Amino acid sequence: MEQLCATVPDYPSPGIVFKDLTPVFADGAALKLVVDSIVSNFAGKFDAVAGVEARGFLLAAAAAYATGTGVITIRKAGKLPRDVYAESYALEYGEATLELHQDDVPVGTRVLILDDVLATGGTLGAAATLLERTGAVVAGIGVVLEIDALPGRDNLAGRDVVSLLHV
Repeated sequence: MEQLCATVPDYPSPGIVFKDLTPVFADGAALKLVVDSIVSNFAGKFDAVAGVEARGFLLAAAAAYATGTGVITIRKAGKLPRDVYAESYALEYGEATLELHQDDVPVGTRVLILDDVLATGGTLGAAATLLERTGAVVAGIGVVLEIDALPGRDNLAGRDVVSLLHV
């Protein structure tokens, strides 16, 4: 699976080495392995799967389908039409804001959050905060790839985080 990852230097800004997992998602066997591997770590512990825009949507939809659960979309700012909760956070190369409809997740729902890469933990931390604001319970966080040189796992301390690959 790691051999399918594309490495893009200086993207989205100079000094950043971007790990592009879209070739993994394009390979049917690799995508199945990724989804099955992540959800097996959380079997029986979640009622819905949340994906963080945009690559997290691919993983969350596949995982929700595979497990017969619902899918929740956590979007970039300005993309949702109804009342939202918003959470801003720092990125490795700037700042961003995520949003979630206030009424998308019933109180007490156990949610597994999925995304492609864990870097600084800002995006996934913001997603977890948004879900908790709705009254949901974050059952865990799953990613395909974790960049060990960055503080992502430290910034998600106390949360159940599963990464399939470490670089």
